Amino acid sequence: MTEQYMVDLRDVDETQVAVVGGKGAHLGGLARLGGVRVPDGFCVTTDAFRRTVAGAPSIDVLLDQLSRVSPVDQEAIRALGAELRRTVEGVPVPDDVAAEIIRALARHGEDTAYAVRSSATAEDLPTASFAGQQDTYLNIVGPTAVLRHVSRCWASLFTERAVTYRQRNGIDHRTVHMAVVVQQMVVPDASGILFTADPVTGNRTVATVDAGFGLGEALVSGLVNPDVFTVRDGEIVGRTIAAKQRAVQALPGGGTHEVAIDAQRQGQPALTDAQVVELVRLGRRIEAHFGRPQDIEWCLVDDGFRIVQSRPITTLFPIPVPEAGDQGNHVYVSVGHGQMMTDPMKPLGLSMWQLTAMVPMHEAGGRLFVDVTSRLAAAASRSALLDVMGRSDPLIRDALETVLDRDDFVPPLPDAPPDGPRAGAAQPGGPRAGGASAPIETDPSIVTGLIERSRASVAALEREIRTKSGPALFDFLQEAFEEHKRVLSDPLSVQAIMAGMEATWWLNDSLLEWLGEKNAADTLTLSATGNVTSEMGLALLDVADVIRPLPEVRAFLRSVQDAGVQDEHFLDTLETCAGGAEARAAIEVYLDLYGMRCVGEIDITRPRWRERPTTLVPVILDNVRNFGPGAAERRFEEGRQKAQQKERDVLSRLRLLPDGDRKADETKRMIDRVRTFIGYREYPKYGIVSRYFVYKQALLAEAGRLVQAGLLAEREDVFYLTFQEFRDVVGTGRVDGRLLQQRKDAFRSYHALTPPRVLTSDGEALTGAYRREDVPVGALPGLPVSAGTVEGRARVVLDMAQADLEAGDILVTPFTDPSWSPLFVGIAGLVTEVGGLMTHGAVIAREYGLPAVVGVEQATRLIRDGQRIRVHGSGGYVEILP
Repeated sequence: MTEQYMVDLRDVDETQVAVVGGKGAHLGGLARLGGVRVPDGFCVTTDAFRRTVAGAPSIDVLLDQLSRVSPVDQEAIRALGAELRRTVEGVPVPDDVAAEIIRALARHGEDTAYAVRSSATAEDLPTASFAGQQDTYLNIVGPTAVLRHVSRCWASLFTERAVTYRQRNGIDHRTVHMAVVVQQMVVPDASGILFTADPVTGNRTVATVDAGFGLGEALVSGLVNPDVFTVRDGEIVGRTIAAKQRAVQALPGGGTHEVAIDAQRQGQPALTDAQVVELVRLGRRIEAHFGRPQDIEWCLVDDGFRIVQSRPITTLFPIPVPEAGDQGNHVYVSVGHGQMMTDPMKPLGLSMWQLTAMVPMHEAGGRLFVDVTSRLAAAASRSALLDVMGRSDPLIRDALETVLDRDDFVPPLPDAPPDGPRAGAAQPGGPRAGGASAPIETDPSIVTGLIERSRASVAALEREIRTKSGPALFDFLQEAFEEHKRVLSDPLSVQAIMAGMEATWWLNDSLLEWLGEKNAADTLTLSATGNVTSEMGLALLDVADVIRPLPEVRAFLRSVQDAGVQDEHFLDTLETCAGGAEARAAIEVYLDLYGMRCVGEIDITRPRWRERPTTLVPVILDNVRNFGPGAAERRFEEGRQKAQQKERDVLSRLRLLPDGDRKADETKRMIDRVRTFIGYREYPKYGIVSRYFVYKQALLAEAGRLVQAGLLAEREDVFYLTFQEFRDVVGTGRVDGRLLQQRKDAFRSYHALTPPRVLTSDGEALTGAYRREDVPVGALPGLPVSAGTVEGRARVVLDMAQADLEAGDILVTPFTDPSWSPLFVGIAGLVTEVGGLMTHGAVIAREYGLPAVVGVEQATRLIRDGQRIRVHGSGGYVEILP
């Protein structure tokens, strides 16, 4: 294939990213768009880059070194990046490449001033904009200067910012190449940036224009504050006119300089209102062309706009796709915040959760959302929804109320739709709560019966699925999903869950009113029976008891932890150690009960403990080190005694009050009720993930057959297909490899997005606020979910497998689902960014008597690992200590 070193910008379109980079491809596409004026020019292609750097073999050596550097090792990145830049700039431009650049300059005007701009192949893409990562040079005059600055643009592929960005986003440096855009220089009266969506709130109906005098470098460098215009529906709805004291202008012989703006002109708008509206209209046209919101650089020349760059705004959280023809407003609530798992999910995980959920769910950004618009529109359901959300996560309630304060966004309805979810749903995506259902008796046999029914259902699933394969497997699973939902929506199960939750709320509200006791139920529910999640944490203490007296086993486990790799033969190797058979037996018993669990377990594609038992090794070793024999039984008994003592204390104090006997008797009934039912709150999730593991094993077996048939490279490729797409591949024997790669690229990009608690159909992402006045200055507010105050060392843990905890440490993490429970037995307190009063982390923190505050925004960024902090589990805030 003949190498092409030069291509005219007018001959470029968006499909040629590999040839001219993201910026060049976008500009070429814009140049073809009617009504959009792009300065003329040409592109130095990636072939020219590759041809040039081939003259420096040392670049390969440096790239090998760079590939082994951690993304957080800034010193190594800085040093290697600088060496790579020096090497690239030092390579002479090959004669044939230089000759083509000079010929292109002659065609466009050899003595014309040019803007020389980098255009990387991983730049200005829908999933990664790379804004500001590489270099641009303005007002470059003459062939020699242009050639020198082309080399500088090539070298800018290895700026510290660009290298760090690629490292953190998992982009291989060898796969990214650099083209250079050379455009005729525009000398503007004004310039700036247009965002076709609000870059802060995400609102797609709002555009913002930043404008200043002269070249845009004055704004980019921070030399001046811009004028800022906000435009909605073709009207300017907000403006801030800055005092623009300086500007950057082009010098006649090349280069730029700063100039002072006349005093009488400094406060004048850089654009007229009509120009602002015209620019936004032009931006909307560009946005429609590319199919997504754009970050556009513009110049105003002779009363006309020139577009010098347009890139996607990659920081916006995507919006769920509406039904065909649906133009109405919608309000969505995050499922992940209720399920304590806000990481992105792969397509198979998303579709499986949608197929087994009790309410319709909508995907965006690799996360799931529930549309609550109709429930907000009707007064009765609105009140119930806000009440439940407020008890669970006050930030969601505040965000919803913010939307409702805009009178026109959710038009009121007289009644909730008859087929919509009932008002008392405990969490988006969870079982429906029968808000008005008759209460059940406080009878432990109800819980026992529900658990037995769930176990029997899972056992039947395991028996029946064994003989299913091919299309018959998917037919069977469709039926199994209906049984899944039947179990999940069992009215008696819902009543049992709500009985425990309502008793908790009653105790907290009543004892606060009567005795001034905050969160009294936290102590009253210690060591409640039947909590499968807390039992899971204690059971791993029993595993540690088996391993503690076995030195060779301990040494082997430490070697596994130090290696930091997942070994599928881990248990077999363990058995070869002295005492290994005994240790393996203990771990196998644990995995038989809990091996279907893992971090992010609502995503069926996540590796389960049974699949990766080495995940548990750090926790087992922590338990061996931090506890003595019999710790599980001892901790449970201590909790039970504390709860009994609290009950005696509360009842005796109540009897001293006016009407005290009645209050005490009522409280006693509620204590018995909460201790009967609160443990069951965790069991339905256990049942769900038990069924999920059965589904997964069958689906992976089917994926293995596709690998054997040569349709897939590896079994896990099916994780990037929806359930229906997987079914179609099995039925047709055809798979779309490009679709798989697109899904993998998209999934990687979703990790950079922070899902909002509430999202509107306009794209506005709302996180909510606590609006509290009882938090000390400098403290981090959150939701109090487990009483008590504790001071200790903060351990910021983002990956459970990397946890290294000592007794007395306070765990600080984005979220904790049930799989984190084994860590809870060894910590003194808990702080999370996500969570609510009845989410799993809160329930287990109360069960173990750990002071806990959840919903602390950006806790893992604001609290440094190793800092001393004080957690106020009753007050709902965290203090960072000096």
